[in-house]
Amino acid sequence: MIAVTPPAASADLLVVRDVVKAFGGHRAVDGVSFTLARGAIGGLIGPNGAGKTTLFNCLAGHYAPSSGHIELGGQPIAGASPARVFAAGLARTFQIPRPFPRMTVLENVMLAPTGQIGERFWTNWLRPAAVAAQERELREAAMHWLDFVGLAALAQQSASVLSGGQRKLLELARVMVARPRLVLLDEPGAGVNPALLDLIVERVAELNRQGTTFLIIEHNMDLVASLCRPVMVMAQGRLLAQGEAAEVLADPRVVEAYLGESA
Repeated sequence: MIAVTPPAASADLLVVRDVVKAFGGHRAVDGVSFTLARGAIGGLIGPNGAGKTTLFNCLAGHYAPSSGHIELGGQPIAGASPARVFAAGLARTFQIPRPFPRMTVLENVMLAPTGQIGERFWTNWLRPAAVAAQERELREAAMHWLDFVGLAALAQQSASVLSGGQRKLLELARVMVARPRLVLLDEPGAGVNPALLDLIVERVAELNRQGTTFLIIEHNMDLVASLCRPVMVMAQGRLLAQGEAAEVLADPRVVEAYLGESA
């Protein structure tokens, strides 16, 4: 018998090919293509209005691309619902976190995973032991991630007491409880004090060492330069440049587009 060697798994976790998102006659994302390797921390930078958040919305299923192709781990996800994209292993945070303020910090994290058997009314009556066991496991996982991001002491507090930086840490715990393969972080450094920013960077780096891939929108160039490989630059809906941080940030086109200066 002849042994058949299966094809090697692709090194690319995320493949984005010719993605367009148009609103009327305006192309907010205009033919963007790139790949992101498994285990990378990619940075996505550019001036306000460049199309970065619109691209994130296309990746996460909040917008269906007007055209183009998106794959996560070889699985097409362009146009899939946010729930399907999340189930495929892609999670995202938002520039302005909005936790449920009347719920505790712990409850906010426990709410994140989908498909909990207790969500179906009849299982609470017919399978109470299974519901209780899953809730215990979820509570333990939620506490693990709250401890990881330094919020365990606030687990029973209302989420409304958290600062802006703490809310970003809460969002990170919320997405990680579902064990995603790829996390999209939308400006994790915006409005965060230096101490909490250092903690966010440290936690992202540790998660990356454990195997989580990240794509980060960020305006803090020190954060981008220290954490992100590769760095991609968008301007007017298009991908302007990509590569190592030092090369990209020194590119005259990037300086002109991002800083509004000519090099």
